[in-house]
Amino acid sequence: MDLGRLFRPRSIAVLGATERPDSYGAQALLNLEAIGYPGSVWGVNPRRTEVLGRPCVPSVADLPEAVDAVIVAIPAQGVPTAIEEAGARGCGGAVVISAGFAEVPEGVPLQRELVAAALAHDFPVCGPNCNGIVAMRARTALWGDALAPREPGAVALISQSGNVAVNALATRRGLRFHTVVASGNQAVLSAADYLSYLAGEDGLGAIALYLEDDGGPGLCDGLAACAESGVRVAVLKVGSSRAGAYAAAAHSGALAGDQRIFRALIEEAGGIWADDVHELLELAKTLAVSSPARGRGVGAGAGGLAIMTCSGGDSAQGADEAERIGLDLPPFAPATCARLREVLPSAATAANPLDYTAMIWGDTDVLSELVQASGADPAIDRVLVFYDQPPDLTGPIKSSWDAVRDGIVAGAALSPARTIVSSTLPELLDDEAAWLFIKAGIPAVAGLRTGLRCAAALGAAPADPDRLREIAAAARTQTGAGGEWLSEHDAKELLRAAGVSVTDGHLVDGEDDAVKALAELGGNVAAKLSDAAVQHKSELGAVCLALRDEADVRAAYRRLAKLGGNVLVERMAAPGVELFVAARTDAVVPALVIGLGGVWTEMLDDVAIVPLPADAARVERALRSLRGAPLLTGGRGRAPVDLGAAARLAARVGELVIEDGLELIELNPVLVSPDGAVAVDATVRRRVAITNPIGATACTT
Repeated sequence: MDLGRLFRPRSIAVLGATERPDSYGAQALLNLEAIGYPGSVWGVNPRRTEVLGRPCVPSVADLPEAVDAVIVAIPAQGVPTAIEEAGARGCGGAVVISAGFAEVPEGVPLQRELVAAALAHDFPVCGPNCNGIVAMRARTALWGDALAPREPGAVALISQSGNVAVNALATRRGLRFHTVVASGNQAVLSAADYLSYLAGEDGLGAIALYLEDDGGPGLCDGLAACAESGVRVAVLKVGSSRAGAYAAAAHSGALAGDQRIFRALIEEAGGIWADDVHELLELAKTLAVSSPARGRGVGAGAGGLAIMTCSGGDSAQGADEAERIGLDLPPFAPATCARLREVLPSAATAANPLDYTAMIWGDTDVLSELVQASGADPAIDRVLVFYDQPPDLTGPIKSSWDAVRDGIVAGAALSPARTIVSSTLPELLDDEAAWLFIKAGIPAVAGLRTGLRCAAALGAAPADPDRLREIAAAARTQTGAGGEWLSEHDAKELLRAAGVSVTDGHLVDGEDDAVKALAELGGNVAAKLSDAAVQHKSELGAVCLALRDEADVRAAYRRLAKLGGNVLVERMAAPGVELFVAARTDAVVPALVIGLGGVWTEMLDDVAIVPLPADAARVERALRSLRGAPLLTGGRGRAPVDLGAAARLAARVGELVIEDGLELIELNPVLVSPDGAVAVDATVRRRVAITNPIGATACTT
């Protein structure tokens, strides 16, 4: 679908236009007036010929032209017909403010009618049950709520929550928007569609995404488009993770629910994860600020942070918070300290964090030199300056604050490192001062903790768009809902045929056959129940280990046979470090989950999540990122294991789950030794194909 006419309309019609003060139709017309919309506007209301100074016609069919955008603010029952008429007329798209659709049970059929009408005409629809679209740069407001237009900025917000969007537009923190989309039910257009479209817009630096669902594979395409355009993304996804329907049977459901896999995707895409709305907006505002290319700064990732403040207390808080989030505050080099001491008062110490004291407050030249000197240090790529400005300053006091700001701006312009400012308390970031900083290429952040979080975000490396499109392609191959478990012996046959190393073994038929297997497998075996209905064997006592003589094998067989099902006898694997390896395809994208394994898997919760596809080199990097990685690499005098073999095994599992259209492969444990890696226990769930899917949600373009 082409979203261009909807976002940059030359003409707009308001269905449900009225002069009633508390109506969406009236508010939409008032917003168009307030934002200075330059195009043609018509009202549509069979009982009016004029509304708030705008001409009004009885129906869409009576409009003098096929308008680019239609604002729909009529009772829900009439909306599907209105969408049908607008699509048939050749209009460009619609924002449906009206509520009463799939957000309530009785509205589900009505939403299906709306979707059918839109798809029949390839007609873009924002909503229903939404606030709409505000495009500040285009001076366009397809918006049914209160709106105070401001100068355009470089931040876009895509929000499934209308209230989040309304509140964001009302903030006073130096935040200026390029575009705001409150997407509502996303019956036709999804967040992924808006993301893909906005990635190509001029003047956009970053997008804030507030999501209530995962966006589907199309989100990968949108993230890839942003990566290609150099548009950064910050994401807040609400809702606790839901492990899949098989969570009670598979460890991976608990270890890597949908939320954690979604987060892994965002991080793979170079996106920044936000923990609340405040942080989401500050991150997007920071990432959107363009700055002169000076060799160090955004995306560098290798350098450290310097903190500047006039307060010892703020200096200590900054240092503590930096340590908490893993930000490096390297000591200044001797040459940097000497340069700083030339301008610092005697009461100040040349150190990082730098407390320059209030004695030089308002000295523009000295502050400029401090910013430059800190940024010139070879270990520093970002300088964070704490700057608080109380509201309503006037007279000489205001002049001193202005002088501080001028010093920071002057120093930042000459510094080789990226400069950021942050208030210590959110409410002490003055809106106008923050906007002046931003126009000078200096992000201005509300709150000390958030300032450090944003400083860390500037060090994040950008994403590889080709990698994101590979992930999206893999996600699109997965169709189906639910599935069926394989028995362990069937699972291992599948893995063995695919080249995955698994323990040797045989299904046995009776005690004598079990004894025969003992001899064939080397005289040291395990016996276990192998049945599709049994996933966690240890809890059922369905595993017998280290069986070395005939009597033990016969006793084990008799005990297992009483539990029902097949008995599998396998060679005992050589000792090694236990790993957990699982590949899932039931989340937003297929993903590999790897971590320390065995019975402690869920308790330790030490896992890395890698979106698929993933080669062995990528998997090995993930293994090395685990907290328990020293167990694999030779920590505390241990012999290092064959990490490459473990990575190749896990990568092959990731390939197989996609190639065979499986829902889950889970290996726990995989034993890794200096001599290789072998899967000891295996669980596989096949996907059941969907024969007649029903599309009732977003339709990704």
